[in-house]
Amino acid sequence: MEIGYFGANLGAFHEPDAIGRLATAAEALGFESLWTGEHVVLVDPQKPPSPVPPRSPFVDTIATLAFLAARTQRIRLGSGILLLAQRQPIVLAKELAAIDVLSKGRLLVGVGVGYVPGEFEALGIPYAERGARTSEHIEVLRALWTQDAPAFRGRFTSFSGIQSRPLPVQKPHPPIHVGGMSPAALRRAVEQGNGWYGFFQDLAATGAMLRQLEETAKQVERPKSLGRLEISVTPPGRVDRDAARRFEDQGVDRLVLMRGFEDMAGGSADAALRFLEETARELALG
Repeated sequence: MEIGYFGANLGAFHEPDAIGRLATAAEALGFESLWTGEHVVLVDPQKPPSPVPPRSPFVDTIATLAFLAARTQRIRLGSGILLLAQRQPIVLAKELAAIDVLSKGRLLVGVGVGYVPGEFEALGIPYAERGARTSEHIEVLRALWTQDAPAFRGRFTSFSGIQSRPLPVQKPHPPIHVGGMSPAALRRAVEQGNGWYGFFQDLAATGAMLRQLEETAKQVERPKSLGRLEISVTPPGRVDRDAARRFEDQGVDRLVLMRGFEDMAGGSADAALRFLEETARELALG
């Protein structure tokens, strides 16, 4: 069981000194990975389904991953999750490849569709297209990262006669973890993902989602090149050894921990770092 931490670019960790302290502590304590969250913009005033108040700080995911790459040596660096439908995929492929190069092959690419209509409206992207854009953008990333002469023709993106170098360090490319709990997200994970990432899922909810993934795998074809679907979950709140074992027994490969949902909007860096230290002792990391 791998143990990660979610929230390296938000809440209490939105200033360079605090992010640097988190990176140093997480790596020294034996955490396997650090993960960012993403909302490019937040709707103001807040209204459902927007998860946090509009003035909550979210440092850009790409900038944060580059910062973390420079401040660490071993720990893996993940986007948890990057709202893929809101990104230009050719530019994003370049940015993510650069993160993998600068981190010497430590990138984990977590992607999802997004779920707040107002955010898409502000960016000029039709909300109804978010699923189709996400699925196509995944294939654009793979084409640019793996093809010797990259070419792609899709509904939203088409190109040929180009190169985008350097390529990622990891081969064939950094693992892509598809986030989301909807039936469409589960299908996308099975069909296109190296992994699935479930956010704020307790043991019971995780078990239910894994059963749904198993049923989905019977209905859609998974390319053999993707191998086994890796499972990552962010549970709500603290996890002790017994709970970690129970997640592992269900088939979870990685827990990406956070103290609570309120940490997305604010909180104390000192309190979050104490949470890291307590978690490392409880789960015998390092």
